[in-house]
Amino acid sequence: MSDATLPAAQDRYEINPMYLFRWEDSQQAYVLLYPEGIVKLNLTAGEIIKRCDGLRTVGELVAELQALFTGDAESVAEGVYKFLEVFRAKGWIRRQA
Repeated sequence: MSDATLPAAQDRYEINPMYLFRWEDSQQAYVLLYPEGIVKLNLTAGEIIKRCDGLRTVGELVAELQALFTGDAESVAEGVYKFLEVFRAKGWIRRQA
């Protein structure tokens, strides 16, 4: 698979090692730290990216978030896939080989 392909349910993602992901009390938010700065994440983005541990599949990640964010399961899944596409395009996450 190339990086241009869309996320698939069996894919596993991890945070790019050049970023440090953590909760920042001063921001009251999850953040990604990198040599040039900081990215403050909203709640949804933080919940998604913290599950990009290289162990969970995208399918497992989606199931966890559907349980966390109750409502329309299909729209939660669509949102997760869109977030993953954006995260990967920004270089914050990468597909496990």
